[in-house]
Amino acid sequence: MLDDNRDRQPPEGKLLSRREFLKGISLVGALALIPSFLYSCIRQEQPTPQLLPSLPIPAGRVSLVRTRNRMEGVRRAIKLLQCNPVQGKAVVLKPNYNFPLPAPCCTHDDTVRSLIQTLREMGTTHITMAERSWCEISTRRVLEEMGIFNLAEELDIDIVNLQETEPDEWVHLHPNGSQHWNNGFEFPRVYHEAQSIVQTCLLKTHGMGGNFTMSLKNAVGMLRPGPDYTPPLNEWRGTGNWPWGRGHPYYPWLGEMHRSPHIRKMIAEINLAYKPDIVVLDGVDAFVTGGPTEGKVAATNVILAGSDRVAIDAVGVAILRLFDTTPAISDDPIFEQEQIARAAELDLGIKTANQIQLITDDSKGEAFAAQIRDILLKG
Repeated sequence: MLDDNRDRQPPEGKLLSRREFLKGISLVGALALIPSFLYSCIRQEQPTPQLLPSLPIPAGRVSLVRTRNRMEGVRRAIKLLQCNPVQGKAVVLKPNYNFPLPAPCCTHDDTVRSLIQTLREMGTTHITMAERSWCEISTRRVLEEMGIFNLAEELDIDIVNLQETEPDEWVHLHPNGSQHWNNGFEFPRVYHEAQSIVQTCLLKTHGMGGNFTMSLKNAVGMLRPGPDYTPPLNEWRGTGNWPWGRGHPYYPWLGEMHRSPHIRKMIAEINLAYKPDIVVLDGVDAFVTGGPTEGKVAATNVILAGSDRVAIDAVGVAILRLFDTTPAISDDPIFEQEQIARAAELDLGIKTANQIQLITDDSKGEAFAAQIRDILLKG
């Protein structure tokens, strides 16, 4: 790994010795031999969050921290990005509370706690968590059993239960490029009008059509589910004989997606509705088979951060390949995985592995990043 010495210059007026000069020339020559297409793997020092520049995170930049300590890892990963896109903004936070089960099924308390504390240090003005759980169970029950209402009170954030919102709190969207959605989808107004969106996702396989669920798939939890998942209207589920036509506010949007042969492309197209300022992926533990609620768990020991959902998910898929994951994830080239390929096609992030810049802060991270880099470049 190369240390970033670009800003290290001799004091003005200082003459270099012959040895220093030859050392500098050798370094320049070595750098010139690095292929221009090879993306970076950089080890960086960490500034304090207050000193991060108020800039968006560049496309393709992904920080990688090897750890089992989520409280420390989330903070380190965000600081490594060297940017602060949330300063002076009210943030809407999207976690992943699908079922009342521990990580890697659902977001870990330490991940949320560290993320909220770090966002506060970065100067965000207010934080609202907005979430909807799996359509057939109560979001309120999930949040209660996971202790999120107590956590929200402790950390002084607001909670929006998307399952309990009124009709006027949704907007109907059919973004350009979302052609696999017959008539678009219902999207929460709280996200549509947000000053800043931050999401935290998990690292896991998905046995219900998605193949994997990371940052792109996390957007499904933003959508209005429709009545096919809401008792007592379950009698219509799976029949296609809906009493409401497309365009009706209670059309079963998720039912349409889950029955479509284009489900993974539709997942990517949801992401046209918003752009996150920060994405944190908790990969301390991962489902490497099964998912999204249960499966084979591996201690993958990693936290990722960035804003490029294509880059984050590509790195996540590469990590799963290190841990004997499913054929659906192992067999096809990473950038031909349908979620990733469609998202890249829609300009939601980078288009090739060569554009990924992995940043880490210690030798363990460097060694792991080198493994991931090799998998990404092999496809």
